[in-house]
Amino acid sequence: MLIPDVVRNRAISEGHAAWVDELPEIVDALERDWSIEVGRAYDEGTEAFVADAVLADGTPGVLKVLVPRRGGGFDDHEATVLRLAAGEGCPTLYRVDPARGALLMERLGPSMFALALPYEQRLPALCDAAARIWRPAPEADLPTTAAKAAWLIEFVTTRWEALGRPCAARTIDHAVACGQQRLAAVQAERPLLLHGDVHQWNALEAGDEFKLVDPDGLVGDAEYDLGVILREDPDEPLAADPLATARWMADRYDLDATAIWEWAVIERVSTGLVATEIDLQPVGRELLAFADRLAVTSGRG
Repeated sequence: MLIPDVVRNRAISEGHAAWVDELPEIVDALERDWSIEVGRAYDEGTEAFVADAVLADGTPGVLKVLVPRRGGGFDDHEATVLRLAAGEGCPTLYRVDPARGALLMERLGPSMFALALPYEQRLPALCDAAARIWRPAPEADLPTTAAKAAWLIEFVTTRWEALGRPCAARTIDHAVACGQQRLAAVQAERPLLLHGDVHQWNALEAGDEFKLVDPDGLVGDAEYDLGVILREDPDEPLAADPLATARWMADRYDLDATAIWEWAVIERVSTGLVATEIDLQPVGRELLAFADRLAVTSGRG
């Protein structure tokens, strides 16, 4: 059985070399237990073994077996989001085995990225896919956007120093200020289910719409998901008025444009630092350069 090198290396780096050796037996057991036939493995995954599967009744599906966490066990956030979304905006979840970190779900088509969807079409399709997931989830055992804001503030501050300050100090100040605004303004009365990582690589064709795979899983303000969308494609949103896209998003879903913008600012800096750390270039440089320009126009330069 083919295990992508990235998945193999990820498992080994997390201290789970034994999982790599056991994976063929795990997949064989899932085939028997779930009456499925597992086929071609995907090579795009980074945190899981993912392969085509066919259910007993001929329904095409996808099998996903997660790499264990560093301390052991599996992250159940994805299964929680898929279960609560119930096929709206995310693939339908057919089966889940928490002990083995395995999910069996609906098979979708190519990604927006593979389809080279133009930005003018991509933006509303991404937003609409995210919005289909939003629903009250007050009892969901998922991280909150408040916790995410606190984490982002700490991350951008410490990682910027550790990486040798790859962007201007004013850019970090700008990001931290935006994160603090979001932390202070979290609306506890709106604990909506969120995807948490909405971008064109995670949006797969599903008939005449798109569904979002690989949810991070959060509960909180819908503006967070739209801010994540806005952090991508650094050149397209830059117009005479950089806030124009955030206002368009806010008007479309009756949300707060400032909140969307502030989430985008700190997420853009965070993502740029992560890309710099793993040498994903020119993505890291482009995101941080755009963040630098926005920090200047915000009055922090």
